Amino acid sequence: MALVDRKIESVIRKLAASYPVVTLTGPRQSGKTTLCRKVFSHKPYANLEAPDIRQFAVEDPRGFLAQYPDGAVLDEIQRAPDLVSYLQPLVDEDQRDGLYILTGSQQFEVTNTINQSLAGRTALVKLLPFSLTEIQSSYPLPTIDQLLYQGFYPRLWDKQLDPTQAMGDYFQTYIERDLRQLVTIKNLNLFQRFVQLCAGRIGQLLNVSSLANDAGVSHTTAGNWITLLEASYIIFQLQPYYRNVSRRLIKSPKLYFYDVGLAAFLLGIEKEKQISRDPLRGNLFENLVVSEALKHRFNQGRQSNLYFYRDSKGNEVDLVIVNGSDLFPIEIKSGMTITRDYFKGLRHFSNVFGNSIPRGSGLVYGGGEVQQRTDVAIVPVYGLQELLDKID
Repeated sequence: MALVDRKIESVIRKLAASYPVVTLTGPRQSGKTTLCRKVFSHKPYANLEAPDIRQFAVEDPRGFLAQYPDGAVLDEIQRAPDLVSYLQPLVDEDQRDGLYILTGSQQFEVTNTINQSLAGRTALVKLLPFSLTEIQSSYPLPTIDQLLYQGFYPRLWDKQLDPTQAMGDYFQTYIERDLRQLVTIKNLNLFQRFVQLCAGRIGQLLNVSSLANDAGVSHTTAGNWITLLEASYIIFQLQPYYRNVSRRLIKSPKLYFYDVGLAAFLLGIEKEKQISRDPLRGNLFENLVVSEALKHRFNQGRQSNLYFYRDSKGNEVDLVIVNGSDLFPIEIKSGMTITRDYFKGLRHFSNVFGNSIPRGSGLVYGGGEVQQRTDVAIVPVYGLQELLDKID
């Protein structure tokens, strides 16, 4: 089992030297515990998923925290959210940085609790599953279809698990345990179908009414379930980019999964060879690239600066990276052969926003060749990280 060095490690060390509390959120099994136990191996560790530890923390929070005069790693903090309120006076009195490290696998639950009780006292960082660069550093280079089928969850790589079996177990655990911590859903089969319908819409504009109709639920229920899936790090929405241009732009977000392997599983893909024939292979490839760009930001301890562009006439660019007033548009194509059509959206975007594109644009595609054309850097998916580093 390879112990992969995570890109975010240096960021967490630096933040722990500046804040009394560091809060690390991310999907279940994205490697939060492994990372914290490695970086903060000198600190005691308490897993609030364990019933006895959770009971102690919930029933006697002061007594529980008194065990850790020099701080601790408190794993899955959303299981004992009131504990955070008792941390505040402790860290204020102690005045030491890097005292407590908190982890959580729910976004809204954790951040709401944190924001209310530890505002200004904690750094918030997000850890997603392995990035492509992290996989490249420790494992034989996978094919694109293997990446789309297997996804990026560390356990699948460390233990060489069968992706279909592992994703099935992951999803069942999510539905039966994590989901019920957030809300009561009476019909779990209906919810499961809803998530599968979401997978069928990756890389597409999110139409909640259409999704609700197909799932046989109300618009309100569909909206609530989308929020739940976001809160528990299953899906995310990419917002449209628009500056005050005269053209009417599309205002709906696009839907993506944090892990492309989970999306492939939900689409019913059970073998790697099925990927190449799947009608949504291009959408899965696009999802992979967009989620990698998101990991690039989060691994630097920064917020997302990612958008897409689409106007009412159908002109579109898959990804727009915004750095201040500078824009960097990226087109994503799963094909291996570069054609003239690949540049259509980029040319239109350049005509509209030309003065805001000082570094040109990018094309990420399914081939293996790197090219530098006039104002367009063309890279295979394995060269994406280098392209993102240059943009920064």
